[in-house]
Amino acid sequence: MSRPIKIKIDVSKIDKTALYKGAKAIYLDCVAWPSKTEGKYGDTHYVVQELSRERRDAGEKGVIIGNLTLPDEAAPQQQGNRQVQPQRKRETVDDVFTSESGDDIPW
Repeated sequence: MSRPIKIKIDVSKIDKTALYKGAKAIYLDCVAWPSKTEGKYGDTHYVVQELSRERRDAGEKGVIIGNLTLPDEAAPQQQGNRQVQPQRKRETVDDVFTSESGDDIPW
């Protein structure tokens, strides 16, 4: 079962000069970086507004505009009411026609 990644963005921190117009909408590029420690509310990454290469080459850094929380992978995932049955070993032709004494013919 899929589990959502939660993202929180402080839109007041967005540098509107870095937004760009595409064919169908106005876009904001963001990058998520892993945090060194888990945040107070379980956030695992911080989100930075991506800047153009020219601005990055000029030494400018993107502003941290939010954070995200990945789902807990250690939590058990439900698979409905269905229980998984252990697989039985399939018998092969050799299993059927070999006796306990090792003879090929069981009689």
